[in-house]
Amino acid sequence: MLGTSNNETIDDLQNGYHIIQKSAGFRFGIDAVLLSDFAKCNANRMMDLCTGTGIIPILLAAKTHIKRIDAIEIQQDIADMAERSVQLNQLSERIHIKCADLKAAPEIYGKSVFDAVSVNPPYMKAGSGLKNPDDTKLISRHEVKCTLEDVISVSASILKPHGKLFMVHRPQRLADIICAMRKFRLEPKLMRFVSPHIGKEPNLVLIQGVKDSAPELKLLPQLYVYDAEGNYTKEINEIYGR
Repeated sequence: MLGTSNNETIDDLQNGYHIIQKSAGFRFGIDAVLLSDFAKCNANRMMDLCTGTGIIPILLAAKTHIKRIDAIEIQQDIADMAERSVQLNQLSERIHIKCADLKAAPEIYGKSVFDAVSVNPPYMKAGSGLKNPDDTKLISRHEVKCTLEDVISVSASILKPHGKLFMVHRPQRLADIICAMRKFRLEPKLMRFVSPHIGKEPNLVLIQGVKDSAPELKLLPQLYVYDAEGNYTKEINEIYGR
């Protein structure tokens, strides 16, 4: 059904599209917006793992001409909400939501079938950090249903040779990310750190890995979210399309 419940909101993405979110549940943040911009590519077919509300496929649909974006979400109610957002935006021909465990993606879709994969995975290792009693937030933020290695191994399996993985994560996990990428033949090729302010240490990292590629990592200029006055920087406004 296309309607919303009384604990959901329909939010204007200011790009011609809208998204349905839980008013008190996990809501998309700037990391999803930055990843969708970083992941812009000319893929014919793309997969978004850990899609949640479907925000990244919807933003990619607005920013690119990707013909088909598949998206997987393990939580049934969140996957249903993502599907309603797809229908609301009349994107059913381009975006295809499936409720499933991402570890089953190679069996569901096949191996070596996607040109690109995007993922905004849970950042916190299982057993670390404070646990949120809200299951939706817990699964979104902690490695409860999947680990970083699961995400990277599945991405490598479903990507075509020279296909690209685009990920946003925490800089504290960078060593784990690079080790896992190389373990599964995804060579880190592009990386960009994101800081909230000039002079502050990065709190996000955007990283691209390419399957079966030669070693050569390019570090992009650091991205700053806020200027000295506390307003979004010019680049952040451009990413938001303002």
